Amino acid sequence: MRIGIDCRLWNQTGVGRYARNLVANLYKIDKKNDYTLFVSIEDLQNIQRLFKNPRWKVVEADIKWHTFSEQINYLQILNKENLDLVHFPYLSAPIFYKRPFIVTIHDLIPMLYPTGKASTLILPLYYLKYLAFRVVIKKISKKARRIIVPSFATKSEVLKHLNVSEDKIIVTYEAADNNLKSQTAELNSLSFKDGQYFLYVGNAYPHKNLDKFIAAFKKLKANLLVSDSKIGKNIKFVLVGDKGYFYKRLELMTKSKDVIFYGKASDEELAALYKNALAAVQPSLMEGFGLPVLEAMANKCLVACSDIPSLREIAKENALYFNPQDADEMEKILESIISNSKSYENMTKKAYLRSQEFSFEKMATETLAVYELVLKKP
Repeated sequence: MRIGIDCRLWNQTGVGRYARNLVANLYKIDKKNDYTLFVSIEDLQNIQRLFKNPRWKVVEADIKWHTFSEQINYLQILNKENLDLVHFPYLSAPIFYKRPFIVTIHDLIPMLYPTGKASTLILPLYYLKYLAFRVVIKKISKKARRIIVPSFATKSEVLKHLNVSEDKIIVTYEAADNNLKSQTAELNSLSFKDGQYFLYVGNAYPHKNLDKFIAAFKKLKANLLVSDSKIGKNIKFVLVGDKGYFYKRLELMTKSKDVIFYGKASDEELAALYKNALAAVQPSLMEGFGLPVLEAMANKCLVACSDIPSLREIAKENALYFNPQDADEMEKILESIISNSKSYENMTKKAYLRSQEFSFEKMATETLAVYELVLKKP
């Protein structure tokens, strides 16, 4: 088979990490099929160095996703390669592509939680683009031979909102990156080290619910100071993520020395942050998979997260859950972690064992089986 994989988001977080690990593991396990990787110009030379094999071809496709150019120019690039199958690992593809393809839908958050406030477009133009995006999502999901999703929770959302047949959807779990599990670095010269902080990893989009969580954290701080708790004076909330529009807005709104906006972290820094935190928190209203939860579990970091289907599916009984709409409940969970951290050590050990059930090699093997299934059966 001649298989194409869209790798234009190679260096992005989330989807980029998924694509990098998928390709690396297919390179390791698949000795018979030929691959063509479509990449941006900034990643071209690096990817060419990584995959020096005559069966692996790298093609420049320096075209932004969710653009008109993607629908026209990228379509021409794809057609020129005449592939048996193309895998789009993100919900963005030319809707007039006629050859067989599959798509990975990580979640439907962009569809269900519009973020017009972050757009540089005036609102009427933004909503016009958003409506076009919804059309593209529905067209792609209808035409795709198979849809890969990272959880049964996301499968349910796809069935609910995209009106596709259930037998078309295949669940393949993702995993924590080995680069985040093998680091031994320690935090140095930081005011929030040595277990004196709660950690959040991810973006600051509205569905992440960070404003409500920060309100819960501020209430916790106030109560700890009133009770004259020694830890109350030092405890911090550390947020790790690339500082886009919503992070900048959240930082302006928060105005607290106890809430630290760390910015983007390297894999080495992130592993150290997980290993030294009191707990990793995930207060989202919706997630497709919840990769930071799994990363925390793999680094033996206690998890406190929203009681939503996807996170329950991944962590099972190995996390502390709260209602994401209830700041008081969040505050009580945080207080219990501070007061009884030793009592959660067994949960953390079990969470680590649960994290070992996920692997990107297993995901790649299951994805390869989808490729073979599609080309055997239209």
